[in-house]
Amino acid sequence: MSTAHESPLPVRIGPKRNWFDRNWKWFVPLACLWGLAVMGALCLFVVYLAFGVMKTSDVYREALARAKASPGVVRSLGEPLREGLFVSGSIQVTGPSGNAELAIPLSGPRGKGTIYLEARKSAGRWNYSRLLVEVTATGERIDLLKPGEAQVPAEPESHKGSDTVI
Repeated sequence: MSTAHESPLPVRIGPKRNWFDRNWKWFVPLACLWGLAVMGALCLFVVYLAFGVMKTSDVYREALARAKASPGVVRSLGEPLREGLFVSGSIQVTGPSGNAELAIPLSGPRGKGTIYLEARKSAGRWNYSRLLVEVTATGERIDLLKPGEAQVPAEPESHKGSDTVI
């Protein structure tokens, strides 16, 4: 004989599960993906900052100006010339002295190339030991240090005649 008060399913009485116990299957992978996204964003920021520092340096800007002013580079790559995103190399500057070794990607309507430069800064002025553009398609090397190949940007008027002898 069965009584009417018996329940057909046993009731389980135990501790109530907390939020993490109920949701760990989606929370753990989501937390890992979020961590990877934050690390990726941090790496991209560091790369962006490093390239930004190189691209704002005076040695980078002067090399780019010389390449854009070179008739040989314009003839080989066409106009307008655009610098690429990923500059490689290094720049170390301490006050009025420093060293730079850079490879700057360059492109135009007719092709691509790379500006290679090696320079030393002394007394606040960059002196280039190598400054050339290598055209990717042909392997041609255009030396920007040869006379007449690229016009050196003029010194600002504020620097001319500033040397005084006492």
